[in-house]
Amino acid sequence: MVIKINSLTPELFLVLYSSNGWEPPCIEQVRTALEHTLATFTAYDGELPVGMVRLIGDGGMSFYLKDFAVIPNYQSKGAGTLLMNAVESFIMNVIAPGWAVTLELISTKSAVRFYLGKGFEERPCEWDGPGMFKMIRKEG
Repeated sequence: MVIKINSLTPELFLVLYSSNGWEPPCIEQVRTALEHTLATFTAYDGELPVGMVRLIGDGGMSFYLKDFAVIPNYQSKGAGTLLMNAVESFIMNVIAPGWAVTLELISTKSAVRFYLGKGFEERPCEWDGPGMFKMIRKEG
């Protein structure tokens, strides 16, 4: 498997996103999100795209993993690990020596063990408050 950086198209995003049973956003919303993404990472097995993740953030103190998806037939076969390694290598190349940054995410219940194995901590934790998020919707 190989990882391609910044090659994710809106159409491919929708295929990979939907492969896990997630309700996809419209293509215009995906296009806008990709335009404002720091970097995308796509895993390929030969010519077959099998996983993706977006990295968003400020490039200096905070990074956030979003839309981490691996198609079901490739889960637990190394695609997620390759994607995570590529993300961490990218961050190490962006930040200056001596900098400490956060890499954050909100996990699905089924992926918690994967992230724990990659060094992430569950929130809440003893020394900090819980991870939180708020969905804001504009009806129309």
